[in-house]
Amino acid sequence: MPKQTFLNLPEEKRKVIINAAIDEFAEYGLENASTNRIVANSGISKGSFYQYFEDKQDVFMYLLIVLEQEKMEYFKGKHPPSTNMDTFGYFRWMIKTGMEFNSSHPLLTQAITRVMFGEGMYYGNTFADVRKRTAQGLRIMIEQAIQKGEVDPSVDVDLAVMIIETWSNAISSYILNEGMKQKDIIKWVRSAKVQERIDKLLYVMEYGLRKTESDFEKTFQERKTS
Repeated sequence: MPKQTFLNLPEEKRKVIINAAIDEFAEYGLENASTNRIVANSGISKGSFYQYFEDKQDVFMYLLIVLEQEKMEYFKGKHPPSTNMDTFGYFRWMIKTGMEFNSSHPLLTQAITRVMFGEGMYYGNTFADVRKRTAQGLRIMIEQAIQKGEVDPSVDVDLAVMIIETWSNAISSYILNEGMKQKDIIKWVRSAKVQERIDKLLYVMEYGLRKTESDFEKTFQERKTS
């Protein structure tokens, strides 16, 4: 976490340093990031850098706080289009709204994604509690969907949680990587073609979770005998 000396800086100077760090992590990740480049691109001395942060990982951890704050502010004014949405409809809305956020903060999102998932930091001990809370939230969502009759009760809840988390991360990474190639990422994400693609990707996940284990077993047996 940043030291008090960093927090005491004028907001404009803090933004310059943070933007330099975002550019660095988006381009190089954490492992290959250079403190020297962050220092040079933010116009501060190396001594000042270490008065503000312990090291480059300390800077990255602060970017996670920045991301969380930006997301909370962004979602304040967002509301589902309907109060009668089923679980998957609400989940689809959350994913799409999240992608809208990502497209409005492409470099910050790319920097976080590259380190957390590309370099596997998310799966280490540092974020074990975060993963646990995320899994618990998804588990509650699936269990409620089962109670509502939206998901067959024979579906393995733990497997469903793994599928949703993995599929969501894969879709988000795909959209972000493709979007960064576009001249206007926000316009691209909002286009009918991309929205349809997101719907289709989410439908594959939804359809798999709605099918019962007996359906899978029947298909599996048919394939074995064919």
